[in-house]
Amino acid sequence: MTDGYAGNTVEGGMRVLMLGWEFPPFISGGLGTACYGLTKAMDQIGIKVIFVLPKMVDQRYATHVKLLTPGAKSSATSFELSKFKNVKFRAINSPLKPYSSAATYQKQIEDALLQKQKANGVILSGQFTSSADYAGDMYTEIHRYAAVAAELAEDEQFDVIHAHDWMTFPAGIAVAAMTRKPLIVHVHSTEFDRSGEHVNQMIYDIERKGMHVANKVVAVSYYTRNIIISRYGVDADKVEVVHNGIEHNGENGDLSVDGVSKGDKVVLFLGRITMQKGPEYFLGAAKKVLEVMDNVKFVMAGSGDLMRKSVEIAASLGIGHKVLFTGFLHGEDVQKIYRMADIYVMPSVSEPFGLTPLEALANDVPVIISKQSGVSEVLTHALKVDFWDVNEIANKIVAVLKYPPLEMMLRNYGNYEIRKLRWIDAAAKCAKIYEEMMAAV
Repeated sequence: MTDGYAGNTVEGGMRVLMLGWEFPPFISGGLGTACYGLTKAMDQIGIKVIFVLPKMVDQRYATHVKLLTPGAKSSATSFELSKFKNVKFRAINSPLKPYSSAATYQKQIEDALLQKQKANGVILSGQFTSSADYAGDMYTEIHRYAAVAAELAEDEQFDVIHAHDWMTFPAGIAVAAMTRKPLIVHVHSTEFDRSGEHVNQMIYDIERKGMHVANKVVAVSYYTRNIIISRYGVDADKVEVVHNGIEHNGENGDLSVDGVSKGDKVVLFLGRITMQKGPEYFLGAAKKVLEVMDNVKFVMAGSGDLMRKSVEIAASLGIGHKVLFTGFLHGEDVQKIYRMADIYVMPSVSEPFGLTPLEALANDVPVIISKQSGVSEVLTHALKVDFWDVNEIANKIVAVLKYPPLEMMLRNYGNYEIRKLRWIDAAAKCAKIYEEMMAAV
């Protein structure tokens, strides 16, 4: 054990069956980053993890992925990443994908089928061959994933079940019912964060059932904990807060973005371009900044259902030539775009935690963050605003860009502050919860 953690474990190490949406290299957002950081830290303190994720395996990874033959249990793929000593991964072939709606889910199925039909007319062993192989809707597919996960669990040894976010809650419930092992559900985001008051009833019902059936609910912030208690009717004593951490990797590199000239100040928005992230407030603030400063470019890095609308808003505000859209960035390009930025802005309407401000500070970029976020609970040296207050967002952007002492203070103290936010501490808190739940069973 390391970093002061010395919990009691079963012989050979505590064993956890973890159910998640995504994991590197199968990653599309903050949840994958969080699962990676948490699992890596658990690996370091000796917790053994079997990680199950719903993912249609991309053939690009076939070199280090063992594809199994079709059938009930073999609708899963097993693989290992060399940097993990105590972690085994099982990927269930499924079109489920983080942040999907029913419409995008259906499009993913259609696109996957089309790609297979174009592959010289050859269907490889282990791949789906027709639309009949897929469930007709997302709800059915989630429960198919749950059934396969429960079947996989029969062959694994574990002490607790840890399910991340709503898409895996039915699987966690199914495995817990079969094994009578304690279930912990980890809430990184709620349907109220993603959809505001226009919630998808199906998703809300799945979330609520998962939280009520679970032995313990882990929230990524007190902000999220309050939503769980008030909106889902979960007993306060059942909900624990485990804040996220941040990886300190120290990577370097430069990224050139067309449209950014030497001497330009760069204001960065990085994340899914969706209602939850508040892109229209970022653009509204950009308009006001450009009324008093000309040498500023606003970079929106990411993709999402409001991408086209954001382009249209920028054009209608007359600032289209000052706003650059990079699309979704991968891997090292994310670190490079941070290093281009003079300031990072997260105007989220409802953000359960928010890892991107920590990533920005790790790259020496000062941050402006929404008060409606979990990360505001753990950051002192950040400028905080109400997401809707476009004037105040603009005022703070101008202040940081015009006054170097303010920019330096936010950057230096913020970078120092995030060094206290470690995944190893989050893993230790989860381990303590596991032990309490195991003792209570």
